[in-house]
Amino acid sequence: MKIRKSVLMPMLAAASLMLSAPGAIAATFKMAIGDAAGGTQWELATSFAKSFSDKTGGKHKVDLFPNGQLGDEQDTVNNAAMGLLDFSVLAINNVTPFSPTVGVLTLPYVIQSAEDAKTLTQGAVGQELVDNTIRDAGVRIVGWAYSGFRVLTNSKRPVTTLADLKGLVIRVPKNEIMISTYQSWGINPTPMSWSETFTALQQRVVDGQDNPYITISAMKFNEVQKYITNIRYIFSLEPLIMSEQVFQAQKPDVQQAILEAGREATEHSFKYLLETEEQIRADLAAKGMEIVDPAEGEKEWIEKATTAVWPKFHKSIGGKDKLDAVLKALGR
Repeated sequence: MKIRKSVLMPMLAAASLMLSAPGAIAATFKMAIGDAAGGTQWELATSFAKSFSDKTGGKHKVDLFPNGQLGDEQDTVNNAAMGLLDFSVLAINNVTPFSPTVGVLTLPYVIQSAEDAKTLTQGAVGQELVDNTIRDAGVRIVGWAYSGFRVLTNSKRPVTTLADLKGLVIRVPKNEIMISTYQSWGINPTPMSWSETFTALQQRVVDGQDNPYITISAMKFNEVQKYITNIRYIFSLEPLIMSEQVFQAQKPDVQQAILEAGREATEHSFKYLLETEEQIRADLAAKGMEIVDPAEGEKEWIEKATTAVWPKFHKSIGGKDKLDAVLKALGR
């Protein structure tokens, strides 16, 4: 008997919910992880999985699938929304297309420190974005990985000024805010999925990319990149999302265990960043990467990006007042 796709998808979703439901038997959840094992996504995921298992007396566990085994990061949002995937850890810019207000956290130079990132994600701003993401995307943010600022790497030359940047082919995620930021700096970047990035750098299809130190190390980008520029335009946040369908199918005690495990994993991620980033930076330098700072405290980069990019995205993030509220929460 041939089953139409329109019939099959709801059946698969229902099956996923049944498998995840916390009935008399143990439930095993699947978690997609975009990065390889060893980065902050992995740290958040392993911390969450252990805490959640402990809180449910070992009755429930989470199987982890790193390095994009369960699909592209944006695909995992779709799959979680349909109830076909339980959890995913991914870069926040891959959530923004589904819930645009989250983009306020990726506007260039809004977040200026790790403490800023913590203040926003764990306060009223963060809760509003959680609620919006449930409404818009059908997924619930239950934890946050703090990965540090996205520094620029390339294989050709040291970059300290916008003039140095010109002529380089830079990979960016398929994210309008990030694309617009590079355009404000005078170049047209190359949007590319995360799973294709290492190969593109290796084959010199693109010259560079930007990611936090921890991600550069975990993905072994030092093997295909030579230079690092310490730009600080985006602080990389990587939420742990859960299918709202799957969450609502759980009993209250399991829902509570999920939320508590998410909070604990978030705290673990913040401490992990503070404890490891400087050593990772030193290790990359020891492996031959040359690290430089942008000229004049990044003044030109900041002026170009905030002037051109912030107004362009006021509407998508919910209005200029939303950005003003975020800046006020940060004391600016």
